[in-house]
Amino acid sequence: MVAAVVRDGERDEVAVEEPLEIRVDGAPLSVTMRTPGHDEELALGFLHGEGLIPAGPPRPAGPTDDFAANVVEVAGPLLRDPGSRSFYTTSSCGVCGKGALEEVAVAAPSVAAGPVVSRALLAGLPDRLRAAQPTFTRTGGLHATGLFSADGELLVVREDVGRHNAMDKAIGRALLDGLLPLRGLVLCVSGRVSFELVQKAAVAGAPVLVAVGAPSSLAIELATDRGMTLCGFARGETVNVYTGAERVLG
Repeated sequence: MVAAVVRDGERDEVAVEEPLEIRVDGAPLSVTMRTPGHDEELALGFLHGEGLIPAGPPRPAGPTDDFAANVVEVAGPLLRDPGSRSFYTTSSCGVCGKGALEEVAVAAPSVAAGPVVSRALLAGLPDRLRAAQPTFTRTGGLHATGLFSADGELLVVREDVGRHNAMDKAIGRALLDGLLPLRGLVLCVSGRVSFELVQKAAVAGAPVLVAVGAPSSLAIELATDRGMTLCGFARGETVNVYTGAERVLG
């Protein structure tokens, strides 16, 4: 979604950012700043990444009965009590405002063996992702997450002002399509990769995560712990492999 603005006397387009309240059985749980669109996927992906709903079967998610603006309702029950932890998030950071790492760590088993993928294919995924980002082309203001097959076919792409929201939307779509856990598939993100993105990918069972930008130290630590392949600086014909090199050929 884009909005028209005036810049230096000329019409310009920018990405829309609005709050979204996620409710479960009528009770408010989270507010996130996001780009409107695919809100049901965002809600389901967020709840799954927090360990609050299982991988399947998918549950109803959509507008409230009164069609309140910027609110999405998800059917319960939840797998656990989220407690009093604040789930307010901004478009720039998925875990801002949360406490110590123990508060955001979600139990997830080590990922499956997964595919063995050529280095050249991994290096080329960001270009394939970029070609499928129509709103970024218009505004230059969105992150993206793409879900690829092991041979490089783009299965799902989602854009958002928040990198964590783009990930949640893609994983929410995969949940609805019965693709979780993501065994044999590859996730690619358009920016840097931080702890919360690796966490979401690990909970979704993704064996391989590729980023255009740099990983953080904690992202590398978590990927190592969960047995994931984590790659960064994937540009053109090169890519850095930080963890899980056994899945990379070449």
